[in-house]
Amino acid sequence: MKTFLIRSIFGIFFGAFLSVLMTNTVVLSGQETLDGALFLRNSIGSMLCGWFFSVSTLYFENHQWSLAKQTTAHFITVIVLYFVLAIGIGWFPFTVPSMLLTIAVFVLFYIVIWFAFYFYFKKQARTMNDELNG
Repeated sequence: MKTFLIRSIFGIFFGAFLSVLMTNTVVLSGQETLDGALFLRNSIGSMLCGWFFSVSTLYFENHQWSLAKQTTAHFITVIVLYFVLAIGIGWFPFTVPSMLLTIAVFVLFYIVIWFAFYFYFKKQARTMNDELNG
């Protein structure tokens, strides 16, 4: 439960940080005004996105599951939650071409990030084993 709460807070704060970063980018690009309702909707969406992406990594701590099962459960969870949220907020139009493009980009980013974490943790395990054996 403690891990869940810590990851929840981290995810929400990271989502809020991204929202502020994007808002500052819009303001610094010359847009003179911000739509308050749009800002609020996007900020809440970013915080929810940060929350479920950070909390859903708890699947990878279930050592009774194989890596394939952990990855499948994580992928299904985040893609479903992301698309429900993104369509509800209006981050992309609900059309077949935009859905296909968004799915392709999502899957590409997921694969790149998954492999980055995989190789990082594999290197960490190798380093720890070398220190224990060394």
